[in-house]
Amino acid sequence: MNNRTKKLVFTAMFAVINYVAFTYGKITIPVTAGTSTAIHIANAIVVLSSWFLGPVYGGLAGAIGLSIADVLDPRYIASAPKTFLLKFMIGLISGLVAKHFHLREKEEKKEIILVTTTAAIAGLGFNVFADPIVGYLYRNYLLGIPQEAAKIIATWVAGATAINAVVCVFVSVILYLALYKSFLPRLPKDE
Repeated sequence: MNNRTKKLVFTAMFAVINYVAFTYGKITIPVTAGTSTAIHIANAIVVLSSWFLGPVYGGLAGAIGLSIADVLDPRYIASAPKTFLLKFMIGLISGLVAKHFHLREKEEKKEIILVTTTAAIAGLGFNVFADPIVGYLYRNYLLGIPQEAAKIIATWVAGATAINAVVCVFVSVILYLALYKSFLPRLPKDE
């Protein structure tokens, strides 16, 4: 199997894992009539995807898997385009930071923890600020939700996103440490 085909297969696999992590592993928090936010660890899988597949393919795996999860759940369907953009950016940023610090070449546990923690904080930290802002603009200007309601939703989303980010930093680092020795040799070459 050539490298590109292998990357596409692993991207699809991580998209499915992202979908399952969000669909079956979330705690939904109703915000206003017809809207909700969630506490979940799916963003940790987006970050992990970016470390194993690289920034673009890892970001796409998260964007595709979590957007499909949104589309298939009536509570989140309107958020799918926003989800695609933000999850792609989480993966892109986390993956670029990991690539910059040569994560795949690290062998010492302390170095791996430092790089993965830094990369996770970069991608998930971006999301802590971007998700409420983009969500507010998206809901208010594109979906036509009144400004006050959009502000309330953004406030709740900011809180949930911050909790998710802190938890997902730890989860992504722990998962990488548990998987990288057996998983990296099977992955396609990073281009």
